[in-house]
Amino acid sequence: MTVIGIVGLPGSGKSEAAAVARDLDVPVVTMGDVIRAACRDRGLDPATHHGEVAKALREEDGPAAIADRSLPLIEDGLETADTVLVDGIRSDVEVDAFEAAFGEDFLLVAVEAPFETRAERLDLRGRDAGGEAGGESLAERDDRELSFGMGEAIDRADVTLENTDSLEAFQDRVRRLLTEGPEALAEARDR
Repeated sequence: MTVIGIVGLPGSGKSEAAAVARDLDVPVVTMGDVIRAACRDRGLDPATHHGEVAKALREEDGPAAIADRSLPLIEDGLETADTVLVDGIRSDVEVDAFEAAFGEDFLLVAVEAPFETRAERLDLRGRDAGGEAGGESLAERDDRELSFGMGEAIDRADVTLENTDSLEAFQDRVRRLLTEGPEALAEARDR
């Protein structure tokens, strides 16, 4: 059994890693889906109230609230698969929750890319990287994410996947991680 947690700043490639996992039939638990479900439970539109509900959940149930709500979904995935990928870790407190639940079977993976690369990707995806039209800029999003404790979570990663070259090369590294384990990535670097 392995639970792989993915952490990274906006535009780094977390969703791309999750897509590779889905292609390999690895169950994916997206922590944002937990928040969207909580929005619907409260009769709120997830598109409008996502951040507000995420904050409320943490205030009501503690800083690990979203991780705690993800645990049953992860355990459901482990009933039918040896590996589950968790997308959307935002803080060191959430890392603590997953480490407490899964111990040495939890592997934290940081996905990293330079600011300029992430800004270009978000621009291509139609997301507002520059903050025009009243949207939140990428720098503001980074600051918000880091204020949750994401920097501390990234620093604690067992494995770091650099996402600076082609999409195909990144997908290959994620595929190797999921099928061969983190040792395969170290071996590839040493060649």
